[in-house]
Amino acid sequence: MFKKLIALFAVAALSGTIGANVDAAEITVKKGDTLWDIAKVHKTTVHKIKKKNHLSSSVIHPGDILTVDSNKKASKHGKKKKHVTKKKHVKIKRAVKKSKVIAVKATAYTAQCKGCSGITATGINLKSNPKAKVISVDPNVIPLGSKVYVEGYGYAVAGDTGGAIKGHHIDVFIPSKTKAINWGRKHVNVTIMN
Repeated sequence: MFKKLIALFAVAALSGTIGANVDAAEITVKKGDTLWDIAKVHKTTVHKIKKKNHLSSSVIHPGDILTVDSNKKASKHGKKKKHVTKKKHVKIKRAVKKSKVIAVKATAYTAQCKGCSGITATGINLKSNPKAKVISVDPNVIPLGSKVYVEGYGYAVAGDTGGAIKGHHIDVFIPSKTKAINWGRKHVNVTIMN
């Protein structure tokens, strides 16, 4: 009976070394980063990153600080890794700036056109992220990477440029070709948040 009890404890101790450990990492978003790319590098999901950082959209900006769980396998040789997961609740902070409102002509585009790569000027993959809120801008009017609010479209990021997008003209990304056509041409106000 005593030998069985010792064997049971040995099995329980060894089983504690097999599995996955989760380490939290704090990262600073760089130009061109997307949540999908960050999730892939850290072997996690976009959903988990958004939940951990209390993000309501997939739009991130250079300089944002995110907490990301990295899934790493434990040692295979029965040695316990001595990792303690530290929980850090990091809030994304940005300096408050005055918003600028400009009137623009707004048309729509999709990533499904013939010859379109689906990759924006800032590296956002619109085919992989069809729910992304992205607008194409003239960077001389609205700087690339700016967070904006477009009347009738919502919050978005100025993440793309286009040959026909000059001056006070924007293109809003809409994944459906039919809905993009239905958008037509509109005159709207754009609030540049940063």
